[in-house]
This record gives sequence, C-alpha cells and structure tokens, in this order.
Amino acid sequence: MKRPIIALDFPDLGSVQLFLKKFPSHEKLFVKVGMELFYEDGPEVVRYLKRQGHDIFLDLKLHDIPNTVESGMRRIAGMGVAITNVHAAGGTEMMAAALRGLEAGKPVGATRAKLIAVTQLTSTSEKQMQADQLIAASLEESVRHYAQCAQKAGLDGVVCSGQEVAAIKKATDAGFICLTPGIRPTGAAVGDQKRVMTPGAAREIGADYIVVGRPITQAADPYDAYTQIKKEWNGVAK
Repeated sequence: MKRPIIALDFPDLGSVQLFLKKFPSHEKLFVKVGMELFYEDGPEVVRYLKRQGHDIFLDLKLHDIPNTVESGMRRIAGMGVAITNVHAAGGTEMMAAALRGLEAGKPVGATRAKLIAVTQLTSTSEKQMQADQLIAASLEESVRHYAQCAQKAGLDGVVCSGQEVAAIKKATDAGFICLTPGIRPTGAAVGDQKRVMTPGAAREIGADYIVVGRPITQAADPYDAYTQIKKEWNGVAK
C-alpha cells in the first residue's frame, strides 16, 4: 500500500519525536524533512528518522551554481535519503550537476536517492508567476517546460501540483515521477496553498507520491488522520 509522505514541518527534532510517539512503533512512515527542521538539527534528524526505519524525502530545494549544487548533493548522497530535490529554475546544467553529485557521493552498494525538481511552488498562482517571474506563458506551460528540462538533465521526476500531473505525464517518458504537495482532504483548510487537491483526486490523475502536512500534523488524532488519508490515497473504502 502506498504511503502518503508526511511533511514534518516542526521547529526541532524534539517536536518530531513527540509527534512520532502518536504513531504505533511498527508503522514505518515516509516523511518529509524541510528547511526549518534541517537548518535547526541538520543531518542528525535524518539519522534519527532512519534509525526508526522511516523513509525520507529531504526537501531542501537546492538552487545555486552547478558546482555548488553538485558538491552539496555529494553530502546529501551519504545520508541515505529516498528522495531529494532541486529547483528546476536553476537550469539543465545545474540539474545535471546535482545528479552527478548524488551518483558520486552515494556509498558503495547503496541505491541512489531519487532526484526531482521543483517546477512552480503550489503556493504560486499563475498571476503571481507572470508578475513576479516575468514568465508570459501559462502556469501549466511553465511547469511542463520545467518538467521536460528536468527529464533532459536525467532527473527522476518533478514536484508539481495535482493540476499539472496529466500534462506532465503526457509530455514526459513513462516512469517520470510526479510528486504532489498541496494535498488536502475534503473540507480541510487550504492555508497558504493555492493549487490543492484531495488524496483521491491525486490518485485518479496519476500522481506517484503525495505530501500531506497540517491535515495530519495538526490533527487531534494524527494517526487516525494519516490512516484515513492513506486509505483514500490507495482507493480503499473507509
């Protein structure tokens, strides 16, 4: 059964540990470690989660000159995360350098982390993109173009909203990953997201992974919320 990725948007490792105590010890999760948590506790939070048997999406969105990104990815490769990412706006040369770094840095015999590229943030509307980034194309065209650039650079997939999955799947090769944040169960608050989708809708349009944060982390019963979202994501009747 596919697992929704839980966004561990907490300020520190202690908060993560308290949250994980609300889950049965046998439940092996897929979790996202983002900037706030990583900048506070660094690789130790990744090591802790791996010791607990959880899979990790390290969401640091690298975006810099190719050499710097390649060097950074060498360090990330040794952490043993399952997925990590860069910003597609860095260009094909930067994305290819990131992939080289992951390959060069992975331990002997280890599986390389999947490398995906952020297209347009799910908090960005088309109007904002056109005004702030001076991109005249539609948001869907921008996302599709970034996805094709990521594929050209050899990456495994992209981060995109559920609304762009179908277009990306049509424009890229079979097996190209679409990881979809901005997932909200029916009736949940949208928060700062602009382009959201339910777990069931994400499954139906072909998303490969979904990321869910506050509907689980801020729920009165996080494990129950997680279980219900997991069922919907897998098309299992409640």
